[in-house]
Amino acid sequence: MKIAVLASLIASAAAFAPAKTASQSSSAMSMSFENELGAQAPLGFWDPLGYVQGQDQERFDRLRYVELKHGRIAMLAVAGHLHTSAGNRLAGDIDYSGHSFADMKVGIAGLSDIPTNGLLQIFAFIGFLEIFVMKDVKGNGEFPGDFRNGFGFGWDKYSEEEKTQKRAIELNNGRAAQMGILGLMFHEQMTGEPYMINAFLGYPSH
Repeated sequence: MKIAVLASLIASAAAFAPAKTASQSSSAMSMSFENELGAQAPLGFWDPLGYVQGQDQERFDRLRYVELKHGRIAMLAVAGHLHTSAGNRLAGDIDYSGHSFADMKVGIAGLSDIPTNGLLQIFAFIGFLEIFVMKDVKGNGEFPGDFRNGFGFGWDKYSEEEKTQKRAIELNNGRAAQMGILGLMFHEQMTGEPYMINAFLGYPSH
């Protein structure tokens, strides 16, 4: 059954993919992305919806930039979910009414425990990071997603091969984290148990 569902999803994705054209320039552009970072085993270059079909390098770099940013956010989300699910909380209260961090629920359910002013502060902080920090401020990034902005962080000590390897690891971890946090949210909404493996082993989260 799972294989049938997966096959139908792949077929659906292929159905919405743009039709191939006879343009040699479009084919050449698509072929040029097959050697980009992230086109690696086992899937290789995989673009079922044709997002980069006939696109130039600037468009590809923009999509890679977005993918990296989403992956980084997802990795933080998964780490935060695991941390709070383990029972870790900040000390003290989240507001002046005496609601403690210790009483907050985990996952999406925890959003209802955050006061309106707290949510506004979170959105404002995210906006600040998006506009002023999490970007190539100086315009001298070596690759899409390079937000060092003059801070070395020891990056220059690595060889080109090591740099490529670390970038590939980040990209793959980000892709896995995006699927992971989506799965946690989905199962939480469907069954109330985000960590299905815990339930299977007899250790439910709640």
